[in-house]
Amino acid sequence: MESRNVMPVLSQPVRAKSLLRANLERPSVVLRSRMPNIKVFSGTSHPDLAQRIVDRLGIDLGKVVTKKFSNLETCVEIGESVRGEDVYIVQSGSGEVNDNLMEMLIMINACKIASASRVTAVIPCFPYARQDKKDKTAGDGKPVVEPVLKNNDWKFRSRAPISAKLVANMLSVAGADHIITMDLHASQIQGFFDIPVDNLYAEPAVLKWIKENIAEWRNSIIVSPDAGGAKRVTSIADRLNVEFALIHKERKKANEVASMVLVGDVKDRVAILVDDMADTCGTICHAAEKLLEAGATRVYAILTHGIFSGPAISRINNACFEAVVVTNTIPQDGHMKDCPRIQCIDVSMMFAEAVRRTHNGESVSYLFSNVPY
Repeated sequence: MESRNVMPVLSQPVRAKSLLRANLERPSVVLRSRMPNIKVFSGTSHPDLAQRIVDRLGIDLGKVVTKKFSNLETCVEIGESVRGEDVYIVQSGSGEVNDNLMEMLIMINACKIASASRVTAVIPCFPYARQDKKDKTAGDGKPVVEPVLKNNDWKFRSRAPISAKLVANMLSVAGADHIITMDLHASQIQGFFDIPVDNLYAEPAVLKWIKENIAEWRNSIIVSPDAGGAKRVTSIADRLNVEFALIHKERKKANEVASMVLVGDVKDRVAILVDDMADTCGTICHAAEKLLEAGATRVYAILTHGIFSGPAISRINNACFEAVVVTNTIPQDGHMKDCPRIQCIDVSMMFAEAVRRTHNGESVSYLFSNVPY
């Protein structure tokens, strides 16, 4: 009788312990295997790029209605459920930058408070990226061109904003969990965020275009229009196994046109100017003239973000470029109609692959050196 009483007492704790372990482990297995569905929404800044991305992914673009009230306030209505979904919002910092930025913030917040599992902001051209540090400025807001600050110029520099950091804070507060962008003007902008930032590079697509469209690329030289882009051109030159050069701008007095000094030999070579963005195109047009004077046979310009504001188009039409090549991080249809020299590289496949890999929890580093076909 004693043995019969002892056996159940010994077996009961073992069974309870095993049941408890099974109940604790089962939910974790379910969570690990669950992957939320994906939804991609487009802002009004670049719907064509967003459509190309979803076509590549084989899904439909999410329904969203964007409108403005009579006082120009932006109103966004998400037209479908995003509860538990992995949401991606495509909005580029181009055109009416301030309106587009506000629209993106409202869309992020709308998805977040609608219980989206994760919200990723896909920003091909990051707005306010050039305001990443306190620049030397004069009292009228114009840049101080003297190499050394004099008198009380340091006081003006202390009042300059770091607007890129402000944009980073706004995106985080709106509810963004992740940022995907391309060719940040300054890589330290990634450090402005407390959330993950994937900074893709246009370099693989640029290398592919050079090899396919410039027959004499083996006799070319990669040129940076300013000293700040030296790292970018050396990387491209190394992968093409060609030489590189850079142009140093010297400023002596305020409001005086900068003199350019070419560092490198471009004689009898195809010169390829490479930069991350071009706004009014004054620098690259002067650089092209300098390269032809130094003996370059032909001059190409390859830019990631072709903003082309103000007199940019007329300057390119009057310049000596064989072609000005840009990516479609910013809409280029209107620019290409006004200037036949502008050609466009499609980078939608890189953003689509970044979205797919992020959604599936895969590494994105493959895209830093390869173009997904």
